[in-house]
Amino acid sequence: MLFDVDDTLFDYTGSERAGILAHLHRLDLLRRFPDPEAATALWREVMEEQYARFLAGELTFTAQQHERTRHFLARLGEDTTAMPDEAAAAWFAGYTAHRDAARAAFPDAAPTLAALAPTHRLGIVSNSSTGHQRDKLHATGLLHHFADTALVCSDEHGEAKPAPGIFRAGCARLGLPPHQVAYVGDKYDLDALGARAAGLHPFWLDRAATTAAVEDGIHVLHSLADLPAALRT
Repeated sequence: MLFDVDDTLFDYTGSERAGILAHLHRLDLLRRFPDPEAATALWREVMEEQYARFLAGELTFTAQQHERTRHFLARLGEDTTAMPDEAAAAWFAGYTAHRDAARAAFPDAAPTLAALAPTHRLGIVSNSSTGHQRDKLHATGLLHHFADTALVCSDEHGEAKPAPGIFRAGCARLGLPPHQVAYVGDKYDLDALGARAAGLHPFWLDRAATTAAVEDGIHVLHSLADLPAALRT
């Protein structure tokens, strides 16, 4: 079994929202937005833009954090053209302190991993950096379910989901061929379709129960708690 991390095992969206709102409140910047949702939406928009550049190899993991800070503040009317990396890093560190204080695994994550561990080899394939995801899994009490060698992340691997190679690298870490491995992730295109193209058994975790149509071979879950039974069918 291979898993995505963010918004699959770990409530990234919830911690991100709590972190940016607390940070903006401390800096007295929330008043520049009509409501908290507008602030959260802008932060997420900038994050997706700059994180895509990291995944494409244009920026390092650290550099995308600096660029997120600069672009976000620029959207608030600040002149960040001469903002040094040290200042951007300090601003981003303020956000991460609040975000990390709100770190939490989804309630269904630990019980599901515990149920699968006796009979399955468990691993991670994530579009992130290994150290960052290892820290996250440790902080949320999930890391012990995974061998250290079973964490494959795009920053170190050199390519990102949905590229078949990163899924197959995860399978290799488990010592299994792709057709004997299932993959669970919350993003339909990156996770479900990517895993299927790499020859794995894909499970799309649709927590919002969108009832969206899916292509052949894609299994749909609305909770990780449903995974053990789904694997037996």
